[in-house]
Amino acid sequence: MTLSVSASIVHQVYQDPAGDFGLRFSPAALNSEAEVATLLDEMNEVYNAKPSKGYASFIGADDPLYADARDSGEVVPEPEFPKLLADWLSQDTDFVNFSQQVARLLQQELSRYSFAESGFLLLADYQEASERFLLVSFLPVREGVMVQPDLSVNKSAQLDVTKVQLAARINLTEFQAKADDFYYVSFIKGKTGRKTAEFFLDFLGCVERVNSKSSTKQLVDTVQAFVKEAEITEEDANNIRKSVFEYCGEQWQRGEQVQMRDLDERLQEQGATSLQAFSESKGKEIPESFPADRSSLRQLVKFQGQGGGLSMAFDQSMLGQRVVYDVDTDTLTLKGTPPNLRDQLRRYYGMND
Repeated sequence: MTLSVSASIVHQVYQDPAGDFGLRFSPAALNSEAEVATLLDEMNEVYNAKPSKGYASFIGADDPLYADARDSGEVVPEPEFPKLLADWLSQDTDFVNFSQQVARLLQQELSRYSFAESGFLLLADYQEASERFLLVSFLPVREGVMVQPDLSVNKSAQLDVTKVQLAARINLTEFQAKADDFYYVSFIKGKTGRKTAEFFLDFLGCVERVNSKSSTKQLVDTVQAFVKEAEITEEDANNIRKSVFEYCGEQWQRGEQVQMRDLDERLQEQGATSLQAFSESKGKEIPESFPADRSSLRQLVKFQGQGGGLSMAFDQSMLGQRVVYDVDTDTLTLKGTPPNLRDQLRRYYGMND
């Protein structure tokens, strides 16, 4: 989907030989040229494709999380980023000045956390579908090669968008409509460790509110228990799992939350009873709405695992048919193999015909 970009800008954060962080400001927003549109489209695609995201909201001194600190008389400071954002949204400052102040704040946080990171701060204000977003990302740099007009070849620093680990997207539409919502900031929960995510949340003045992985796993476990206790055929059970998987996947693709009421309605149209009512009867209520975690959703339709040099995955509908599991001997029997695996095995045994 093509983005409608209102404003975007890049500032450089570098580390000098002494280890101190410095800034190079861009004096103006990026022009709406084809290269800029390509960069932002790629960044948006990479961000959307990240399977593991956290969901947060801004935190203030009066937040319930600081109740103990306030009771003990401790002075709780107000985070800086939300104030900068509010000034920009109220048009008390322009986009360029706002972005430069954000860059200074990032510089301070990098020094405070002793990060040995250099890169480029990218901010983009854009519209996607009917919603307005602010993307805040710290892009790493890779050394590349550029061919000059005279056909000479020189080294060049290039933005490594595919390797981004520090990025957050603020849904400005939701934030301005209902600032007490807990999901309007999403951020990448990358593979670089919890400290990295905490650093970026501190920089933005946010706190993670919802664990999408935990909520999705609770839904998956509830669905599995639901189909086991229901007096339905295995085919109907697989259809229910597939329907839940497809609905949650659609919501994930759109960047929207799973709504249990909508999911219940979809299942009841297929003749199933209420999943919410089943969950409540077990004393394990699923949140009414939550962002889905794509990796956890796969457990609805696939068995997969790896270890000891073996990696395996297959559709749950195959269990008891093409795949048979013996609990007593912990043995899987496969009837038929994937064509590419079969070809490799036949070549290994010299059966090329």
